[in-house]
Order: sequence, then structure tokens, then C-alpha cells
Amino acid sequence: MRDVSDKDIDALYGIFKKDAESGGYYLNPDTGFAKELVRGLIANEERYGYQSCPCRLASGIKEEDLDIICPCDYRDEDIGEYGACYCALYVSGEIAEGKKSAGSIPERRPAAEQRKKMKTEKETGRIENGGKLSLPLPVWRCKVCGYLCARTEPPEICPVCKVKKDRFERFL
Repeated sequence: MRDVSDKDIDALYGIFKKDAESGGYYLNPDTGFAKELVRGLIANEERYGYQSCPCRLASGIKEEDLDIICPCDYRDEDIGEYGACYCALYVSGEIAEGKKSAGSIPERRPAAEQRKKMKTEKETGRIENGGKLSLPLPVWRCKVCGYLCARTEPPEICPVCKVKKDRFERFL
């Protein structure tokens, strides 16, 4: 494993920050902490070939770890419920502005056996509930631009038109 330079960390941090801001997200305001997480992402990319969450144990098999490649599948739900994602690289606006502080985030990722079962069910196309459509998450619609997203809560900021959360309505 090569020693990661500050230049490499700063470059990737800049990309993450720009992407976060353009999508209505915030990086942890503790820049030193956030850059250490970026260091972990770089290390995991060199180790596995992909940027898996530095706070989770990756298998080394990309197909098994797609849900924990940063930004992970659990980011939005964690931010909505706890104000930060599991590793706290991404945080809510309140935490970014210093109005709140990030706390402990419980692991939302299912155990390996459960993930394997879920994958098998998805691949076989088995439909539960007597063939009726079952949505695991509500769908939110931005009333300004029509952006749709399926998650427990609407995003803090629409990634398309940048309006705030209060401009979303439950669509499904």
C-alpha cells in the first residue's frame, strides 16, 4: 500500500465537496476528519479497486459491496434520521452549520446472509403480497421541477433545482 499524499487527499476531497454541494449535500464541517475519511476511501480504492466506506468491512468483491461504495445506499436515510451518514462524511445542513453535532449512527446495512437472501429474491423476481406492487419507500416529488426520489424523507435540497425540503410532496 502506497503512502497517500496530502495532494491526493486534497484533490479527492475537492471533488467530493463540489459533488456534494451541487447535489444538495454537505460534507462534515470538520475538514481534518473528513479528509481522514477520504484517505480511507483512497486506501480502499487501492486495496479493492473501488471506494468502499472506510468505516465498514468490505468483502473485496465489488458486486457484494455495491451498497457500501461511497456514497453508500444508506447515506440519505442515515442523514434524514440521524443527521449524518454512518461514517459522518456526509451530514445534514444543521450539522454543517454547527447548529447540531453528529452522534453515533447505528449500522443500517443488513448482515451478509440477509443481503444474500435479498439478492436471490430480487434475481428470481419473486413478488410478495399476492402480486401487488409493494414500495419499500415513499416516493417524493419536487413541486418545482418534478424530480422524483424514493426515500424515507425528501432531500434537504433538490439536487436539480436547489429548492428546500418543504417544496416536496409525497407522490406515491
